[in-house]
Amino acid sequence: MPFARIESLDREGRGVAHVDGKTIFVDGAITGEDVEYSAYRKKPAWEAAQIVRIEKESAARASPRCAFFGTCGGCSMQHVEERAQVAAKQRVLEDALWHIARLRPETLLRPLYGLFWGYRHRARMSVRWVPKKGGSLVGFRERKSRYVTDMTSCEVLPPRISGLLQPLRTLVDSLEMQGRLPQIEVAVGEESVVLVFRVLVPPGAGDAERLREFAVRHGVQLWLQPEGPDSARPYWPPDAPDLYYTLPEYGLRIAFGPTDFTQVNHAVNRLLVGRALSLLDPRPGETITDFFCGLGNFTLPVAGRGAEVLGVEGSAGLVARAQQNARANGLADRCRFVVADLFDAAACAGLPACDKALLDPPREGAIELVKSFAAKPPSRIVYVACDPATLARDSGVLVHTQGYRLAAAGVVNMFPHTSHVESIALFERDQ
Repeated sequence: MPFARIESLDREGRGVAHVDGKTIFVDGAITGEDVEYSAYRKKPAWEAAQIVRIEKESAARASPRCAFFGTCGGCSMQHVEERAQVAAKQRVLEDALWHIARLRPETLLRPLYGLFWGYRHRARMSVRWVPKKGGSLVGFRERKSRYVTDMTSCEVLPPRISGLLQPLRTLVDSLEMQGRLPQIEVAVGEESVVLVFRVLVPPGAGDAERLREFAVRHGVQLWLQPEGPDSARPYWPPDAPDLYYTLPEYGLRIAFGPTDFTQVNHAVNRLLVGRALSLLDPRPGETITDFFCGLGNFTLPVAGRGAEVLGVEGSAGLVARAQQNARANGLADRCRFVVADLFDAAACAGLPACDKALLDPPREGAIELVKSFAAKPPSRIVYVACDPATLARDSGVLVHTQGYRLAAAGVVNMFPHTSHVESIALFERDQ
């Protein structure tokens, strides 16, 4: 079997080595390790491989806490010490900026991170009836597979939610519609938990009673979703209070629906909002636009600093909830929200100019929006990204064609023990 010295971790958390002119991606290997490996996929320029034996182990190797790590596809980096995970993600960000856009930030921001366990306040779990496993499975899909992991606990879910996995399996086993319930979505607020059951048929009388009894026994709200996310409705109790999270530093309480987009890690989100406002530096009298504003996660804190804020979002439902949150927090006089398709060049061109801008796009990035800044450039842009590659692509446009500087960038460890890299960057334009 061949040997390799692992040089780095890639954006999927795999060890990277070079042997005889080929790049070798080794599952489960860590920077600095010498490993014997076996390739399971070969291409002319690269190979994907698994470890046969570790000859020299890295000091950053850790014992996974979860009994299902390696099978479950929810986590990919529990074998890496926590601070080393953050350092690896910082390198992924720096490599993307350099290799895609030929950029290096003037300042590398200190990484943001918080709790490494029990942090995940949102999750979407698959449900399958598997007679060979003795009944129903509820959990994340297996690694590189469509099968559902046979799991009874999860270390990245809050302990209360992890403790519901086995009772949920028992519940699904008891339902007459057990084969017509493919998914359960979890949403955790400050004071309540919602479980959204994706159902392909309405529950009969017997199932209705079992669902109600489960909700009462475990102190959770149950919602049913017969079609797309907008079809989700409260089931039991029928008059449950809203979910919400808080931003204590700004005195804000932000309500959300169980299928609305929110950050999965509430503690790190608070750090992220603080970092974004520090970089944006909103001031009274300034006009600031929050693009992809969602529920108002950044809009409301910016308005609280005295700026006039326009929140722009493609979802009319999220805009309506953002408006409700602005009113509930006494900020409606400084916030305005509009619905616009920020992936459409004409829609972006039609938006008003602003003094400063904040962007928090999905993985696709914000290329049309970024191009539109050429005609009406903000003096400062804070870009929150969930994909280093699209951030790098958009950064290249801002710096190489529009006269901005990449003043700062750094990672935000929103998803510990996964290879997901969240980041934040600051662009400034000399007047």
